[in-house]
Amino acid sequence: MNAAIQQALKTDRTIDIVTTGAKSGRPRRTEIWFWNIKGRIIICGTPDGKGGRGPRLRRDWLANLRAHPEFLFCLKESIRVQLPARAKIITDPADRRAIMTAPETRWYRQRAASVEDLVTKSPVVEVFFLEQG
Repeated sequence: MNAAIQQALKTDRTIDIVTTGAKSGRPRRTEIWFWNIKGRIIICGTPDGKGGRGPRLRRDWLANLRAHPEFLFCLKESIRVQLPARAKIITDPADRRAIMTAPETRWYRQRAASVEDLVTKSPVVEVFFLEQG
């Protein structure tokens, strides 16, 4: 991975992910945020999916990653590049708590009823980049 991509993974926030539809099998593009937490690339969200404290909503992007974990991670702020990746949904409560209490995820804590809601109800996905070429 070149230096520009490595830097973008440290400083950028907004990306597109191109997933494969869980039911349709068609490409689906979603704009979303990612976080670099101690070198781990994480995609997460609030329990309600809208940045608030409402009832939990279904996330198509998460259902797509469950069905088809390989996707494109598309940087688009400081550099434009599509990186083949694989998603791993994080289910371990201790790992989820560590991510949701990290300084990088403060925005989510400000919008959730509690850290416990984030740990038990938020989508938390780790991204692993696949070899290119």
